[in-house]
Amino acid sequence: MFHKSLVVFALLKAASCVQPEAPHPKAAPLRDLPWAQLNFLHTTDVHGWWGGHLQEASFSSDWGDYVSFAKHMRERADADGSDLLLIDTGDRVEGNAIYDSSKPRGKFTYEIAKEQNIDLICSGNHELYKANTAEGEYFHTVPDFKGNYLASNLDIYNPETAKREPLAPRFKRFTTKNQGIRILAFGFLFDFTGNANNTVVQRVEDTVHEEWFTEALKSQDIDLIIVFGHVDIRSEEYALLFSTIRSMHWDTPIQFFGGHSHIRDYKIFDNKAVALESGRYMETLGFMSIDGLSTGGTKDATPLAQSPKLTFSRRYIDNNLYSLRHHSGKDTKEFATDHGKKVSKAIGDARASLGLGKVYGCAPQDLWISRRPYPHNESIFTWIEEQLLPQTIEKSDRIQGGKKAFVITNTGAIRFDIFKGAFTKDTKFLVSPFTSGIRYIKDVPYKAASQVLKLLNNEGPIMLAMMKSNAFLQPPEVSAARSRPHMLTSDFAFAKLPEGQAPLHGIDGPQPFPGYTTKDDAGADGDDTIHEPIAFYNVPNCIQSAVGFDQSETNVEPETVDLMYNQFIEKWILLALEYLGAKRGLEDTEAFDNEKSFTDIMTEWVEEHWGSEGKKCEE
Repeated sequence: MFHKSLVVFALLKAASCVQPEAPHPKAAPLRDLPWAQLNFLHTTDVHGWWGGHLQEASFSSDWGDYVSFAKHMRERADADGSDLLLIDTGDRVEGNAIYDSSKPRGKFTYEIAKEQNIDLICSGNHELYKANTAEGEYFHTVPDFKGNYLASNLDIYNPETAKREPLAPRFKRFTTKNQGIRILAFGFLFDFTGNANNTVVQRVEDTVHEEWFTEALKSQDIDLIIVFGHVDIRSEEYALLFSTIRSMHWDTPIQFFGGHSHIRDYKIFDNKAVALESGRYMETLGFMSIDGLSTGGTKDATPLAQSPKLTFSRRYIDNNLYSLRHHSGKDTKEFATDHGKKVSKAIGDARASLGLGKVYGCAPQDLWISRRPYPHNESIFTWIEEQLLPQTIEKSDRIQGGKKAFVITNTGAIRFDIFKGAFTKDTKFLVSPFTSGIRYIKDVPYKAASQVLKLLNNEGPIMLAMMKSNAFLQPPEVSAARSRPHMLTSDFAFAKLPEGQAPLHGIDGPQPFPGYTTKDDAGADGDDTIHEPIAFYNVPNCIQSAVGFDQSETNVEPETVDLMYNQFIEKWILLALEYLGAKRGLEDTEAFDNEKSFTDIMTEWVEEHWGSEGKKCEE
């Protein structure tokens, strides 16, 4: 049954997090979940954050806590005759040391992920960048979630036969347990082109013309169509899928679930079709509910009190024990299930075996991706541009020998903030999980090299080529703002509270503290936790350091420079040079420092400049 969005307060009892390093959650004003006839829990872009956030109280619950929470919610559904489905829309790998530092990579991830009973699951782009990661999906995740893993536009070359085949079934028809709701489901990936050559991603515009897709949509005995996938909910791919489905099912309810953008968002397509996107990094458990669906699949189903019309509702749950206990109606003693405890222990054991608590240094201050403008002394990109890159590159033989250099990296190579305090083995993979290193091209004419950054950051032929191939170089959440002007004010910051979302001063109970204040197509009441807003600033695609000279002193411009760059953007660097009349090929590129990854370069800098020398970092 639906309840109005009531603000509720709960007493926080002596709570202790399952991961011992995690901070205790903070008491905050909460909105109840709009429980209904059909309910969903949605995760996306977990990126290996199975242990939760060990430096942020708002997101300190782990995957084991989610296992416990889901069990309680399923029991609630069984008790009142409603249904609950769990959805995951990909990017479970890369971005956390539990995955990235294990050998082989994924050693713990597959075992941890499968402990949750997920009803619909698909691949993200990060599962496909490397051939062995795609094979990990084939050999582990697909069989672990057999019958629930869908791949509507994704094929793999079978590692055993070398034949091309669907990674998993294209679609699924099923009927819900309690309400008998007849569902047709599809699982998609956006038009991704950066996958390894052992996989094939078919464009959505081609997939909708496939015979199997058309035949699947011909069935009329459907109460709900679910389209879930690693796709931005405001993308052209989902717009096309919506219009194609509507052409054959003009009145059938459609529920979309998306991912990839790392943000909380909700889109209304029409009065019977909506989409939910549920953030990133285990910060958010998305909750979605639908009331007023037909229940043609089971004659003896006992519907809940239904609305006279179809009703969709959403909630973005802050992933901490304060929220999860409240929404499940369980206290400190009742919440953690035996299964959840075992999963949490497995996560802790994995962390311990990988030595993730090893301290490399003590960060003297917070460094932010988007909570400060760029440039700013608290911007992580200013730190990289002014300290990390130049102080690393200037030690190279070529710079020591008198050469000059430009060093360019894309901002999307940095995935998380640095918090004041211990910089650990865990931290280094949270901040920069990718294996790409720095490459360089010797002796590029200065006139051309000095224009490359502009081409990568400004509108023009290179930017158009990037957009055409879905190759955004910024952090995902910043790229998402391009299609969501409300995310950024004129000065690129959340300068005001969203309309209708005022701080709750002068009332009894917990008070808001800074956090997510989401505004979407349904308004500003989607977050389960009522927060005061945090700043959100735009950042460029790429940043650049000049090494061996001061670029601002134009009277000392060198004739040539070594052009150095993050390997991930090599394609665009070469394209920019060609456009500028200084064409170079792959044969002209070389690896810097024996192909050492940027992650290791950053860690070595931290050890040298922030080294703790065995002392405990100040909080």
